Amino acid sequence: MKTVAMRIVIALVCVSCVSVAQAQRYPSKPVRLLVGFSAGGSADGSARSIATRMSEALGTTFVIENRGGAGGSVAAQIVARAPADGYTLLWSSPGALTISQIIEKNLPYDTATAFAPIGLALTFCNAIVVRNDSPFTSIEQLIAFAKQNPGQLRFGTQGVSSAGHLSSEMLQSMTGAAFTHVPYKGGGEILTALLAGELQFGFVSSTTAGMLRNRTRVLAVTSLKRDPSLPDVPSLNEAGVKNYDATFWFGLLAPAGTPPAVIALLNKQLRETLNDAEVARLSRSQGLNPTPSTPQEFAALIKADYAKWKAVLGAK
Repeated sequence: MKTVAMRIVIALVCVSCVSVAQAQRYPSKPVRLLVGFSAGGSADGSARSIATRMSEALGTTFVIENRGGAGGSVAAQIVARAPADGYTLLWSSPGALTISQIIEKNLPYDTATAFAPIGLALTFCNAIVVRNDSPFTSIEQLIAFAKQNPGQLRFGTQGVSSAGHLSSEMLQSMTGAAFTHVPYKGGGEILTALLAGELQFGFVSSTTAGMLRNRTRVLAVTSLKRDPSLPDVPSLNEAGVKNYDATFWFGLLAPAGTPPAVIALLNKQLRETLNDAEVARLSRSQGLNPTPSTPQEFAALIKADYAKWKAVLGAK
């Protein structure tokens, strides 16, 4: 028995030494960063901003590869199948890691086993906006009307399974209100339709809402607490929808099996990048709030988000 135990100890020590040695050599070549959305959006912009700083700190190049499609699942699938050496990483939102697990029947990867979370990076929310001349001056009034007149209020989002659409599904499930969803391609189209009277309200990014406050009224934000970019706007939780929290995020992941020392190094650099004053300023100007975490905290968030959204979407 002692011989077997000694062999186990030696094996564990060897694994640890290999992991440390890999981290000491890492990175020795460019790192490929998969982004599950097209160039130009907040996912792409935030990934490039943070990757640039991490490249400088690690002394290598982060090559951004945009692989849009299926809410980010196309990129996630590529990373799930990549070698677990730290040279192929994923910049992801909840869509590919939680929502797809709920709504897709034959997804070729399991978030719980396919990835090694590195760290949470940025959080963001949506804002609910109406026209300045809307009869609704509070979210309470809008919800009350929708409960009494099911389906009469039309609202716009950036498409099925977008942050706005998910936020609306949670709002309806928690309040009993019933709205009619009209999907659009972007926030600009939503605002055009809203101002033209085709919609009664819309879900847009906090920055979009802030820029058009001379033409729209912001009723609430979807995060649990007030958003820093709209400090005078209540959260839905504050406004009476207790414990409502539709906060979204971007985070960094590697394929499962990536050496722990490499994960630890990447997490350290990600946290330092997010704590940089200029990165924080640029992120907040885009409605993104730096929220560094440990790999364990990020893994727990993904698990909790899956349970939360399954409760909202699973009954549909």
